[in-house]
Amino acid sequence: MRTLFRLTRAAAALAAVWLLAAAPAVTADDAKSGWKNLFNGKNLNGWVQYGGQAKYRAEYGQIVGTAMPNTTNSFLCTKRHYADFVLELEFKVDPNLNSGVQVRSHVYDEEKTVEWKGKTIKIDAGRVHGYQVEIDPDVKRDRLWTGGIYDEGRRAWLVDLKDNEPARKAFKAEEWNAFHIECQGDSIKTWLNGVPAADLKDSMTPSGFIGLQVHAVGKKEEPLEVRFRNLRIKELK
Repeated sequence: MRTLFRLTRAAAALAAVWLLAAAPAVTADDAKSGWKNLFNGKNLNGWVQYGGQAKYRAEYGQIVGTAMPNTTNSFLCTKRHYADFVLELEFKVDPNLNSGVQVRSHVYDEEKTVEWKGKTIKIDAGRVHGYQVEIDPDVKRDRLWTGGIYDEGRRAWLVDLKDNEPARKAFKAEEWNAFHIECQGDSIKTWLNGVPAADLKDSMTPSGFIGLQVHAVGKKEEPLEVRFRNLRIKELK
């Protein structure tokens, strides 16, 4: 009987944790000022996967991405496109997994090209491309450019953090971290745990979807994970 009681109490505690974790990121007061939940906390309705075969699931109010071997970069993306907005979210990533948050991004069924500084850049069919707010947890390399802006599938690094030591030090390994991202006109700005990280002026892509990346891991079979929670967005007029 005591064992049953302990199990029942443990189940109740787990349910309470789940309900707390699944609580929406947007309160009634937040909603009045224009904030909306980007994730319903229960399932992946409103999202679509592109690219590789990483596994995504909704769990305890979080979106969890798990790396898979022998596949390319994977992206779980909003079905809606957004132009000018403020995006806030929290993430926790395995120290051996690279990740990122796509903003104003695209994918096409046919090959595309873009012109930039006299160069022609080819974008393969099915290739997710666009601005990525980097999640770079590799403390072994001592780079830690989390919050920098990488142009996925196009021009590579646009704003790294090699000269921004406060932002590099703001990253908390194997803990929850917070992004604040502002996209308005040709401006994209990022903050990591309240510390200014990147400030970019670029007009190549004025709108697009938001995506959560699980980077390719080669042949590694270890189930490396990145978790996202409290995703909310405020569109700017």
